[in-house]
This record gives sequence, C-alpha cells and structure tokens, in this order.
Amino acid sequence: MKEYFLGTEYEISSAGGETGQAFIATKEDEKFFLKRNSSPFLAALSAENIVPKLVWTRRVENGDVITAQKWVDAHILSAREMSNARVAKLLSKIHRSKPLQQMLQKIENSTFSAEKLLYNLRVYEAQFGETEAEAFLYLEENKNQILSFEHVVCHGDMNHNNWMVSQQDELYLVDWDSAMLADHTLDLSMLLYQYIPRDEWERWLNEYGEAYSISLHQKLKWYGICQTLTRIYAEDTPLQERKKACQLLKVILDDNEV
Repeated sequence: MKEYFLGTEYEISSAGGETGQAFIATKEDEKFFLKRNSSPFLAALSAENIVPKLVWTRRVENGDVITAQKWVDAHILSAREMSNARVAKLLSKIHRSKPLQQMLQKIENSTFSAEKLLYNLRVYEAQFGETEAEAFLYLEENKNQILSFEHVVCHGDMNHNNWMVSQQDELYLVDWDSAMLADHTLDLSMLLYQYIPRDEWERWLNEYGEAYSISLHQKLKWYGICQTLTRIYAEDTPLQERKKACQLLKVILDDNEV
C-alpha cells in the first residue's frame, strides 16, 4: 500500500513479526526498516554496531515515534550456527559494555535481580501445573545460592531468530524490546540450554570470556528455569513457542549436574 509518511510518499509493507509494529519502507533507491515506538536504547545499540545503523528517529502526528534503520540484506542464524564463536564474542561485548549499561540505566532506572524476577512470577502461581510448580519450588529453594551484585545489559530473548549476518558478514543482534539490566547468566542460560550441546559449554564459555564452574552452572540452571517459566506465561508468547518452552523447562529441571 501507499502511505504519505512525513510528507513524502513511501511504499510501506509489513515486516512481519508478532506485534505488527515493524514495516519496510521503500522510495526510489532508499529502503528502511521502520519500527513504531522502539526504545530510545536503539541509538546506543546502533553506535556500538550491535544493530543495523539507525538513520533517523521522528515523531509523527498521532504521537508515535518512528525509527528508521538501514535496510540490511541478511540471513537469520540457524540453531546450529548459534554455537559459532562470533555469537559468544558479540554477546560478551554487549555484557561488558559500560556505555550500553549507563544508557539503559538512564532509560529504565531499574534492575532485575533474581528476587525481583521471582516476585514477578508469583502472579502466575495459581496457574502452575505439576512441572511448573516443581520449577518454581526449585527457584524458591535455590535463590540464595545465585546472588549477584553486578547487573549488565541483557537482551532478554536469546532466540536464534534475533541473530542475523549481513551480506557484508556483519553479525547483529536485533529486537531489543525485552532488554533489561540483570545478571549476565540470564542471557547465557537460555542460549546454552537451547543451542549448545553440554559437551561444548566450556569451549563456548571460553570464547565468551568466562571459565566454566559449578557455581556458574548453578546460576545458569536457576536463570534458565526462571526465564523459561516467564516465557510460558507471558501473554505475548505464541502457542507454538509456549509448547517449546514447556519442553525446555523439563530439560533444564532434569539437569542433575548441579
């Protein structure tokens, strides 16, 4: 369809996705990825080359804020490709970035401690089935073993569909709507349990820049259970993804190494 966007005629089409907030805009030889009401954190991510370049941000007549990013022809990483060292190194860069941490702190002004994440899950307690109740009990009983006083920028949705490589071989991590300040194992747990075979954890963690330890494994299990439970009960989780999360929860609960 055609829309008059900021006084200039663009061809606008949906970019897909679950929220209906993302679009592709083309005009002559220009092509942008548009998103409605993205976080202002996007500018900091663009400056660090973690997402495709942010071209402009504008407020339109209805009050929405539209961001335009450079269109990138890219392929989405497969589940198998998540074991690549480049993924570990980019995630490490994000978690260790002080500019990103300072910017998100200004925007959000809050951190998600283990206690806060657990508190947020209690609202769903009446809906828990047997496995979910067992998982929640594990979180309650082990929360004091995973205390952390360092909170970093976490993406919050380690799905392989959010990782892409451009035709120029640039790796990006996109879709930052779930970004938060939390313990770094919040991201690591979901990536490792979903995509990395257990016998490759030490190798992958070395690429990330951290040595494997039992205490780290305990935190990975705790945050993996917490994040998966959250995914199961989040209102915007599609049915198919909810089913996958239920299966993953059983896998993590059955991790008896810690």
